[in-house]
Amino acid sequence: MTQQTTGVSPLSNPQAEFDHLGTLPTTMKAAVIDSTGSPEVLHTAEIGLPVRISAEVLVKVAAAGVNPIDAKTRAGKGASAAIASYPCVLGQDFSGVVIETPYESHPLKPGDEVYGMLSAPRGLGAYAEYVSAPSMQLCKKPARLSLVEAAAVPVAALTAWGMVVDVAKAHEGQRMLILAGSGGVGHFAVQFAAYFGAYVIATSSTRNGSWLHELGAAEVIDYASTRFEDEVSNVDVVIDLIGNTIDDTGTRALQTLRPGGLLVNAPSGSWPGLIDDAHALGLRATTYKVSPDASTLTVITRLINSGDVHVHVDEIFDLDHAADAHRRIEEGHTRGKLVIAVAEQV
Repeated sequence: MTQQTTGVSPLSNPQAEFDHLGTLPTTMKAAVIDSTGSPEVLHTAEIGLPVRISAEVLVKVAAAGVNPIDAKTRAGKGASAAIASYPCVLGQDFSGVVIETPYESHPLKPGDEVYGMLSAPRGLGAYAEYVSAPSMQLCKKPARLSLVEAAAVPVAALTAWGMVVDVAKAHEGQRMLILAGSGGVGHFAVQFAAYFGAYVIATSSTRNGSWLHELGAAEVIDYASTRFEDEVSNVDVVIDLIGNTIDDTGTRALQTLRPGGLLVNAPSGSWPGLIDDAHALGLRATTYKVSPDASTLTVITRLINSGDVHVHVDEIFDLDHAADAHRRIEEGHTRGKLVIAVAEQV
């Protein structure tokens, strides 16, 4: 297990990763669960390669992002109802090198470095040496990012984009409060909101204050020392990445909205009474669920390549220590994202 935030090298020779097309292995190493439970249920095993069908692209995985939904699903919540059989491979974010494409003139070619989002656990996830992903769920990775950095982007960035741009319609003059601004989704939400001209107020710990200002936040409130509802009022939108799981944070956030303001909530199951609570106060509210949309990810790729959007990788784990990654994400207080390095040379 290593800690790293910048300068991560890509696969040393992507060409070598697909020169053996005629001799693909029949099995692969993966971090799997045989039942739901504590992080200890995650362990490595040899399983069969995913079968590429129809318009899917076979990718040799370099790295996989770690998201709260992975830990929730492993624990028997989250998306665990979609697990059809065991062993189950978790993980939605991935980056890697294209091995096989569905047809000869496909836009992606063997050797291309790509990233994307899977629909795990409905199928095999990204904590594995290979994935087979529908063409509309992946695209070429940003040239500015290493493969490890790229694996940290899809789920968090697509979630942030959906909440901030698609639902909240971020625009100049809009006042937006982002709860948990330094986390995986949060640090993208701050950047997208600022890029489109919104006045961004973010909650975070003291150590992340200066960093969030650099990302575009106009104000940063230390949640440990300040009740944000005492300092913030008349905002147009709240991007809620916490809900009511801690100190009734979501309910308190409603107090900061202007009449008719909007709260957008993402964490699954974090606030069962959200809609009724908001409507009782004359406010609008909605939950949000992310889609693995390569067209939107391509737009995000352009913003990363232009230098307008950045990703922060807080810690990197190897595949054998996937359980440690889950323990870490369950502790909270992660700056940006956690990543599992799947390939040996990343």
